[in-house]
Amino acid sequence: MATAEIDAIENELDEKDPVVNEEKSSGDVLTKRKPKKVSRQNSKENVAVTNFVHGPRSWKNSRRSRNGFGRGLPKKGGAGGKGVWGLPGSELLEAYEDMNDPNYDSESMTNGDIELKAVIPDTQDEELRKKMDPIILEYFENGDTHEAELSVGDTVPKNRRDLFVQTAIEIAMDHKSSHKEMTSVLISDLFGHVITEVDIAKAFESLLANLPDLIIDIPDAPTVLGNFVARAIADDCIPPKFIQTAKGKCETAVCLEALDRAHTLLSMKHGLVRLHNVWGIGGALRPVKYLTRQMTLLLQEYMSSFDIEEASRCLRALEVPHFHHELVYEAIVMALEANNATKEEAICKLLKAFDEAVLVTRDQMERGFLRVFDDLNDISMDVPLAYIILDRFVERCHKEGFISENVQRRMPSRGRKRFVSEGDQHFIRNQNVL
Repeated sequence: MATAEIDAIENELDEKDPVVNEEKSSGDVLTKRKPKKVSRQNSKENVAVTNFVHGPRSWKNSRRSRNGFGRGLPKKGGAGGKGVWGLPGSELLEAYEDMNDPNYDSESMTNGDIELKAVIPDTQDEELRKKMDPIILEYFENGDTHEAELSVGDTVPKNRRDLFVQTAIEIAMDHKSSHKEMTSVLISDLFGHVITEVDIAKAFESLLANLPDLIIDIPDAPTVLGNFVARAIADDCIPPKFIQTAKGKCETAVCLEALDRAHTLLSMKHGLVRLHNVWGIGGALRPVKYLTRQMTLLLQEYMSSFDIEEASRCLRALEVPHFHHELVYEAIVMALEANNATKEEAICKLLKAFDEAVLVTRDQMERGFLRVFDDLNDISMDVPLAYIILDRFVERCHKEGFISENVQRRMPSRGRKRFVSEGDQHFIRNQNVL
């Protein structure tokens, strides 16, 4: 559209407007800013003037100003406008203080008394115990104090290490003597590394205060705790004066009983040396003669009472699963010496019960039988009918199903000459007469 045509249309609109006409008739001078006109060109004029065609999509996406002003850049470098974050990097140049913040304190923000520290939230005792129990039980399995030290350092806060000592002793109270010995060793090894004298003393004080509750589940808790206190003093983990200090805080009779037990152990001649074996020598550390004697007494007690459960309990208490073949050996020799069908049946029943309870493994069972086979020549000197009795006993055990055919096939047999020379001629005479 031409410029002349646009001017003619605007004049016609002004004449039709009553407000404009009234102002003109009144003779008032109007200061009206004439809008700047933008010349627009159609596609044909663009082609004629510039020889370049601007497509509708390229004009739509163009960043040029539509009114002819500016270059299309953001205001204030991106810092202007409502609801924006401001110029990038401006948060580093000035400190932000919200006056409307309810925690805002103008004085404390400027006087320099603010000190920032890392706050570690307090963990409940029950949550800590759930984390400490696996550490202690795993230590009972592998006996590695270094691994336990790393686990305690990573899991238990420094201000709650006394709870770890307390939990370890409580768990050991309900376990075997070997575990109590391992717990005393653990406390001694961790002392000076991840636990301190204050932690150990505080743990014992808590245990002494909780003795009335512990004695319900563990009747000998005062004696056991007294042993732990005496052993800790012998290992130089706590001073000897701890006993006198703790007695002043005792409020129950069981607490005094535990401390008196510790004082008695320390007062013995060479007490500090003897306390290293306060829990006894357990497991494989015991001499072979001692273990053999205990197994013989176990079998003798069984032959008088025929109590399989008591025999099983005594065998577990020895804690020597690798030495159970000695029990099988002694049991078979006892059956050979008895030469009694009733006792043979009782011993066979005992070995079968041990096999079914997996108290004696098949490997240990076979090893015990093979040891008897190897020593049968020497045994037969004291028991002339050893070959016959053993053959009968092995057949009985094979029928019960706890020894294999391989063991039965390896059963030794003696020659005819030795059989006659051992005073069994009457068996041959009776056969000849028949």
